[in-house]
Amino acid sequence: MSDHFDPAAMIERFAQRASAVKGRSMPPIEGPDRQAFIERSQQDFMDYAMLADAKTDLTDGILTLTIDLRPNPS
Repeated sequence: MSDHFDPAAMIERFAQRASAVKGRSMPPIEGPDRQAFIERSQQDFMDYAMLADAKTDLTDGILTLTIDLRPNPS
């Protein structure tokens, strides 16, 4: 699999997914289902955005994703 796997393409797909979640329209739902949808969308965006920011290393068939979660120095 590693012969045909492109980590940069995978990262780009996560960036596209994050963008799609951000632009997702609200379906016609109300009450608790509406709040649950909003919370899931926020979690999806956070997950996809973090993976889109990952640095990749593919060595000997092992894919390593590095995500820096430290706050930016101000």
